[in-house]
Amino acid sequence: MNNIKELIREVLDKGYLMSLGTADDGGVWVADVIYIHDDELHIYWMSDPDVRHSQALLKNNKVAGTITVSGADEHNTGIQFEGYAEKIEGLRFDLTKKHFIKRNKPEPKESDDVLQGDSWYVLKPEKIELIYEKLFGFEKQKLEL
Repeated sequence: MNNIKELIREVLDKGYLMSLGTADDGGVWVADVIYIHDDELHIYWMSDPDVRHSQALLKNNKVAGTITVSGADEHNTGIQFEGYAEKIEGLRFDLTKKHFIKRNKPEPKESDDVLQGDSWYVLKPEKIELIYEKLFGFEKQKLEL
């Protein structure tokens, strides 16, 4: 039997962009952000605190999102999830270093102002649905956290 959590980590490792869905007084909104993740399946991204999706989190931190892995050898692989997101205070050099590696940028120095006005955010999923056509066809595999 395949370990669903490991397959979800594989999608997170291979993916690059997360489509993040938020809701505010103007309705629903989706923004694409470059993300990184940790072993607990928490998803992190840097964003300008003044943009719509960052402002929406201040009033309603319930979010949803998708990550799709695409490529010639990929068979409809991705995840859909829902959970809660929040702003993280501080520079978080550990996240910055990981983020730069994912973007193929040179490793920053701890003294660099890499956020340049942006902030870190974390999404803690409560439910993840995995689409992994190669193993399961189009039957979604579900993980409750």
